[in-house]
Amino acid sequence: MSCAEIFPVSSSSLSSPSSKFLTKIFTKPLLCHFPPLNPRWVSPPLTCFRSKTLPLPTNVSSTENDSDNVLDSVLKLLETSNDVEDTLDSFGEIISPKEITMILKKLRNWEIVVRVFKWFRSQNNYVHNVIHYNVVLRTLGRAKQWDQLRLCWIEMAKNNVLPTNNTYSMLVHCYGKGGLGKEALLWVKHMMVRGFFPDEVTMSTVVKVLKDVGEFDRADRFYKNWCGGKVDLDDLDFDSSDCAIADGSRSSVPISFKQFLSTELFKTGGGIRDSNMLSMDMEEIAPLKPRLSTTYNTLIDLYGKAGRLKDAADVFADMMKSGVAMDTCTFNTLIFISGSHGNLLEAESLLDKMEERGISSNTRTYNIFLSLYATAGSIDAALSYYRRIREVGLFPDTVTYRALLGALCTENMVQAVEGVIDEMEKNSVSLDALSLSGIVKMYINEGDVDKANDLLQKYGEPPSFICAAIIDAFAEKGFWAEAENIFYRKRDKARQARDILEFNVMIKAYGKANHYDKAVLLFEEMKYQGISPADSTYNSIIQMLSGADLVDQARDLTVEMQEMGFKPHCQTFSAVIGCYARLGQLSDAVIVYQEMISAGVKPNETVYGALINGFAEHGRLDEALQYFHLMQESGLSANLVVLTTLMKSYSKAGDLKGVKSIYKQMQNMEGVLDLAARSSMITAFAELGLVSEAKLTFEKFKETGQADSTSYGIMMYVYKDIGMIDEAIKIAEEMKISGLLRDCVSYNRVLTCYAINRQFHKCGELLYEMIVSKKLLPDDGTLIVLFTILKKAEFPVEAAEQLELCYQEGKPYASQATYTALYSLLGMHTLALKFAQTVLENLDSSAAYNVAIYAYASAGDVEKALNIHMKMRDKHVEPDIVTYINLVGCYGKAGMVEGVKKIHSLFEYGEIERSESLFKAIKDAYKICNIDPSQHMRFKFNSEEYSEGESETEYDIETEYDIESETEYSEGEYDSNSDGD
Repeated sequence: MSCAEIFPVSSSSLSSPSSKFLTKIFTKPLLCHFPPLNPRWVSPPLTCFRSKTLPLPTNVSSTENDSDNVLDSVLKLLETSNDVEDTLDSFGEIISPKEITMILKKLRNWEIVVRVFKWFRSQNNYVHNVIHYNVVLRTLGRAKQWDQLRLCWIEMAKNNVLPTNNTYSMLVHCYGKGGLGKEALLWVKHMMVRGFFPDEVTMSTVVKVLKDVGEFDRADRFYKNWCGGKVDLDDLDFDSSDCAIADGSRSSVPISFKQFLSTELFKTGGGIRDSNMLSMDMEEIAPLKPRLSTTYNTLIDLYGKAGRLKDAADVFADMMKSGVAMDTCTFNTLIFISGSHGNLLEAESLLDKMEERGISSNTRTYNIFLSLYATAGSIDAALSYYRRIREVGLFPDTVTYRALLGALCTENMVQAVEGVIDEMEKNSVSLDALSLSGIVKMYINEGDVDKANDLLQKYGEPPSFICAAIIDAFAEKGFWAEAENIFYRKRDKARQARDILEFNVMIKAYGKANHYDKAVLLFEEMKYQGISPADSTYNSIIQMLSGADLVDQARDLTVEMQEMGFKPHCQTFSAVIGCYARLGQLSDAVIVYQEMISAGVKPNETVYGALINGFAEHGRLDEALQYFHLMQESGLSANLVVLTTLMKSYSKAGDLKGVKSIYKQMQNMEGVLDLAARSSMITAFAELGLVSEAKLTFEKFKETGQADSTSYGIMMYVYKDIGMIDEAIKIAEEMKISGLLRDCVSYNRVLTCYAINRQFHKCGELLYEMIVSKKLLPDDGTLIVLFTILKKAEFPVEAAEQLELCYQEGKPYASQATYTALYSLLGMHTLALKFAQTVLENLDSSAAYNVAIYAYASAGDVEKALNIHMKMRDKHVEPDIVTYINLVGCYGKAGMVEGVKKIHSLFEYGEIERSESLFKAIKDAYKICNIDPSQHMRFKFNSEEYSEGESETEYDIETEYDIESETEYSEGEYDSNSDGD
């Protein structure tokens, strides 16, 4: 249907105000080179320059072959020749108008197309026509050469070649495909100003552009308005804001730098005008209905992606009712919609119906199924559809291999991936860049860095964005050196220079590896190479440096970023403020906060939390409350982390009223209180001496099921600290019964209570449960408790100190030796000898020999103990005071009085250092041998001489809660970088 048929214009209609407006803008010389609009205008004939040769017959096959040969020769020469104009001069006389169109269509290089078209236009007999311009405009649009397209459009207007509906449809498609959705819709405005109503192809193209950018409702409205014979121009604007255009007019479409070149296009031939000026009194257009399969396919896809499945089904039903032929694309779209919404059985049935109707499936059909099943995690089903491609006589394409490899890589199916790659090589199919990234990441995840590097070397030079993804994959797994190799790889071509994306991920990689100096140097190198950092670059490196407490560098870059015209993100300001707060530089934190406000960046909970925590931790409660009130005034609700911090501050200040106030706010909050909040409340009441309040709070948590191992542990320590050991033990027993002993911290707390109450045998049982039943490896806190038990019980203090020193020095047998000593002391000899086996395998010092001797002697196997001593002498390991203590015990149990006397003699004459533990051991040995010690021991050991030493070693157990009071809940306190990444 022609434009004249769509817009019948009579003389009376031309006299209407709107018609006068149209005539005026179309004849205004400043705005347009086009002649006045002629509603009856039709495209000029497709003649170009007249050929001097006779017209070629149209029904002779040999003549057609000659023409094809000429065309092929021209194309081949144009693509290989450096002098396009000379080549065309040699063929110009025998090229027909149709062949000109074919040449312009088939040329692949846009630069050659421009030169060829320029040569054609320079010929004296050439008659300009819209088809040639459409071909050139489409070529330039596909190549995203917007400036060249602008020049071609202006040239078209100068030569009085009017655009057609096809022209506009093609321009809308090119701009939409090129990512310029706003400009694509401006072309629709332009065609409406020129009096064109979009035909079905144009309408379908606009719907597709809007669909592709997620504007589903707007696409739906455009389609329905078109069906009603109208187009709402105001609905073609993505955003609503007044922006000035170069000619001083106003537009409701924001103009960016990318759109600047496009703006000149719209001045030519009508320009952009306010929507009120665009309301034209057009003739009423009869309701329209789609007639093309492509339109219905686009609509089905639109409603499917919008989640409007009923509308998609209605369109499909209307398509069948209207008699519009369904094609492969129709079924592919329906299959994808059904499958992507979880209806895989329905998708399968659609494939059956497709075959029943005689509509052939294509490779894309099976690609859809492959992707759907891979997404659903059914790799076997995905592989079955991959095999079916060849079974039905089709061939896998790039999309097939990409989807298949992506699915296999996600499951880390290395052998299957390598099998697919081998098949691709046999079929001469190249691995695409996206698949390369996934395969390399799979190898990295499997720890096979060599295979990853081999594949990269084999592939060649990937695109920059793929290299960035690979660098990031290496960095995520800690392979920063490999990431560095990719970044600094040798590049073959100048166009493959590093771009900003690669710099960004490499800077991030250095940050993950804590190589902050390298990150800063790379940032400077980036600027030196002429690559301007983006706002994302600044935000990333500032947050990184702040997290590493390199606040001076972070601060300098924040200033530099703003000088470059960028506005730091809220997370970036938060990171710097949090860093200053952690370092105690609170005045600097306040300065950055004020700078943030001045820059128009609204602080969030993280910013206020960092300031509140910083002031609270340094005892400046008033200033902490000041920012707490500012936070509330800004409409932000205080979270549990902030309230917990304030409660701790009130507790330290002894402010009971403040503690209760914060506690009340916590109770009014929705949801369950977190660990830090619950712990802080109990602790705050306990520190203020309000044991009953602490107990009441704890009991409340128990009733609501919120009491966890930490709550029990804190309450246990509250009772312990005020001397209520029985109550502490009761809590410990409840904790065991409740099954809350799940980690070292909870076990250590109960061990501590048992130890304080001198229930050492229970300590031994609990330690065994911890190691054997729960398979928990005791930590430093556990060993502290065990060493204290040994010193408090009847175990030589020198031996306990020796074991502690071995543990501090990291001896491999230290923990096992401690368990052996403990179980021997408690008379649990089976367990003692079990752990002693590890000690016997590591007899490299007197400490190891001493524990082994002690264990076997305590178990009654004196012979084994003495054999170990003999081995010690054979290995030339010098005995120490602990060796003599254990040895005299062995002699006593064996009734070897002479051995006891020998050690006694060495002790009396000072050849062995004097020790109360050894003195007591000798005395006990005489008694075991039924000898009165007083008859052989000429003096009494002065215990008071060693009373001071004893006071230094027999100390109370340093409770874990005491140790952790400052750090245990640091994770709950405000981390200024918690949302900065």
